[in-house]
Amino acid sequence: MAKKNSASGKSATPTSSTPNNGKMVLRIKMTKTIPRKVMEDEYCDKEARPSSAKRSKPLKKKGKKIDAHKPKKPPTAFFFFLEDFRKRYQEDNPEVKSMRDVGKACGVKWKTMTYEEKVKYYDIATEKRAEFDKAIADYTRRKESGEDPESELSESEFADE
Repeated sequence: MAKKNSASGKSATPTSSTPNNGKMVLRIKMTKTIPRKVMEDEYCDKEARPSSAKRSKPLKKKGKKIDAHKPKKPPTAFFFFLEDFRKRYQEDNPEVKSMRDVGKACGVKWKTMTYEEKVKYYDIATEKRAEFDKAIADYTRRKESGEDPESELSESEFADE
């Protein structure tokens, strides 16, 4: 088995002192040391690992401001039921102080209730949703027209709460 040396054009035969059973091994000797991180960044295949995979924590979005005057969404029917159930459950079971236990019992009760029993709470939620839709429409109208929302608030709106 003769191998050609590309630089001299002569054939070279492997000697018994060559490691790996006659195969030639290419060893690169570096003249200066490069930190591992720099070497990985330079020689790493960029397509194999996108830059988003390197980040461990997601970046927080900035710049979105919360408007304090915007109406809050109303609670669902379940939360109106939860309010009533919590009062009754604590009267019946004064020894239970954990909100976790109260919430679990409420969830079990809600799942076992029939639709006819839930209608009362769905009606309340529907009324509150209609009030919210009206308030949000009024809010968007005032915001688009450029009116100051603080000057429009009347004391009657605060009396409901």
